[in-house]
Amino acid sequence: MPFRIVLGDITKLSVDAIVNAANSSLLGGGGVDGAIHRAAGPRLLEECRTLHGCRTGEAKITRGYDLPAKYVIHTVGPIWSGGAHGEEELLRSAYRNSLHLALKNNCESVAFPMISAGVYGYPKDQALEVAVSTIRAFLEKNEMDVTLVIFDRESFRFDVRLYSEISGYLRNTYEDERAMSGSGSLLGDMARSVAFGGAAGSRRSIFSPKKKESKACRNAMDSAPMAEAPMEASDEAVAMADEERSAPTEPRMYCAQAMSAPMDLTHALENLDESFSQALLRMIDARGLKDSECYKKANIDRKLFSKIRSDIHYRPSKQTVLAFAVALELDLQETEAFLKKAGFALSHSNKADVIVEYFIANGNYDMYSINEALFAFDQNLLGA
Repeated sequence: MPFRIVLGDITKLSVDAIVNAANSSLLGGGGVDGAIHRAAGPRLLEECRTLHGCRTGEAKITRGYDLPAKYVIHTVGPIWSGGAHGEEELLRSAYRNSLHLALKNNCESVAFPMISAGVYGYPKDQALEVAVSTIRAFLEKNEMDVTLVIFDRESFRFDVRLYSEISGYLRNTYEDERAMSGSGSLLGDMARSVAFGGAAGSRRSIFSPKKKESKACRNAMDSAPMAEAPMEASDEAVAMADEERSAPTEPRMYCAQAMSAPMDLTHALENLDESFSQALLRMIDARGLKDSECYKKANIDRKLFSKIRSDIHYRPSKQTVLAFAVALELDLQETEAFLKKAGFALSHSNKADVIVEYFIANGNYDMYSINEALFAFDQNLLGA
């Protein structure tokens, strides 16, 4: 773990192994095959000649030579012939055999292109589903960092229906926010409440005296003994005293609150809420999950989870918090409270937040689908 989808050039990645979508001869070709051979240099072709080709769905391994990657895993995907000739199983086999070959050679990280989705004609949306579901099944039982590299946006075909639904949700959210705020603000009421620690639009924090404390403070100030005026006060002195008594009490209340602030701050610091790390471990236990089940569902690396578990003061990124919220299947209110543990809030001014909110609101906690959507809308992925 984790699984990533990135836009870029697979020959530039510093991973243990990259996968080459090769032809059966393994002697180079066009597309990603040709690019890998050019970047690796002539020694790659020399070694490939000794492999005597590769059958569709199988995989073979060579050194990476001039590539940043240590190895190149060569696999042959199926040519699309309408889908009724075993193409799907052959494509799944190409991914599976490549992954197991990487595992056999102690690779901790591997990067794939979209196999068969180019000149071999495999429908791009179906090729993506096969790639993601096969990699997902492998990662449920094995620890590895797997990256799916998309060369250009035209190579990526996200579910049209879901893309349309998310686009509508984004559009409606932004329009509703503008209508409600009247000022173009896209920060939702719930997010404002979490961000400011009080009612929507309020900036009252845990360090501000409560209303009843403020009233008590004001009463105490109002009832405090005042210096007695001389028995024979002048008309001018009496007028000045009357003016002082009729003046608003806010300045005195403000002073009283300021005087009590250190006490309130000390009390707040002595009664801090549980940390993100504590909350996460508590909720994992409450859900009856194993640690490994949780961090895998969250698309989080085992080493990162170990850091979070061992450091009570660990400061996670927002993507990490949201990844665990999805893994724990929290509803929107629970997600807001969980984010607050780490000092974050869902914001309707953030497209990624709205996309994640869409999935949570619809009870869809499939991390792979969420990350595919985030990639489709050019947003940072969760977990990874």
